[in-house]
Amino acid sequence: MITVGHPLVFAVGILGNILSFLVTLAPVPTFYRVYKKKSTESFQSVPYVVALLSAMLWLYYALLSMDVLLLSINAIACVVESVYLAIYLVYAPKDAMVFTMKLLSIMNMGLFGAMVAFLQFYVEGQRRVSIAGGIGAAFALAVFVAPLAIIRQVIRTKSVEFMPFWLSFFLTISAVAWFFYGLLLKDLFVAMPNVLGLLFGLAQMGLYFVYRNPKKNGAVSEMQVGAQQAAADAEKEQQAHAAAPLDADGEVRMSADDGANKDDHVVVDITPPPPPLPLAPPQAVIIPQPRTVEAV
Repeated sequence: MITVGHPLVFAVGILGNILSFLVTLAPVPTFYRVYKKKSTESFQSVPYVVALLSAMLWLYYALLSMDVLLLSINAIACVVESVYLAIYLVYAPKDAMVFTMKLLSIMNMGLFGAMVAFLQFYVEGQRRVSIAGGIGAAFALAVFVAPLAIIRQVIRTKSVEFMPFWLSFFLTISAVAWFFYGLLLKDLFVAMPNVLGLLFGLAQMGLYFVYRNPKKNGAVSEMQVGAQQAAADAEKEQQAHAAAPLDADGEVRMSADDGANKDDHVVVDITPPPPPLPLAPPQAVIIPQPRTVEAV
């Protein structure tokens, strides 16, 4: 199936290529921010790992079906997503880097390699194309669903800081173009996933408009959430120490009711806090020198 011979299908496919290319460029501001801050912050690598795997699957399907337009855009997508993941791995903390490497090894190398080997050696003809298309369609849904993994974080923090709007927008528009492309070609593997892709994209954009004003919604960042939790824990600990009676030596005094179970208690020595630091350095004291009186 070579789409160059169908003018209308070719035109819609070119539009889909352009929109899909914009989708691949949508995370550029995100990774520029990662590069500038030298940190991945709360950004996740899962959507980009899944997007790379989806592009690899569609590239294989395009090779089998001889679809020029699918071949071109997915070859570009493989390169761009690989660059994104390389930047992520450079600036990610150790735990996130190890997790991403494991995910790439299992999904993009292990599963994809096993699938290609199985289809090449044990399946022939049109059945091979159909199986590859079905697997590609399943992972296309995963690409649309992957950004929804941060919805819980968006709702909890009331902020869309870590959910790029342009990625959701171009995914939605691209889904429309590729749906009509598959419909015109009567290729259900291309058309069907983009129906749900449109719905998921609309849901993401709706969530963005709900929480796009952080001040109005009382948004808090991840660091603020952690700081507030630490402050609350410290306040509880201070209240617990203040409620315990102390004797003259600064030790916790046991009540009369606790005397019967004194073997179950320990004496806690509470070190008095150090004196507060001065707000300003002490002023130097000037000692006047004795005046020498000369004899007349």
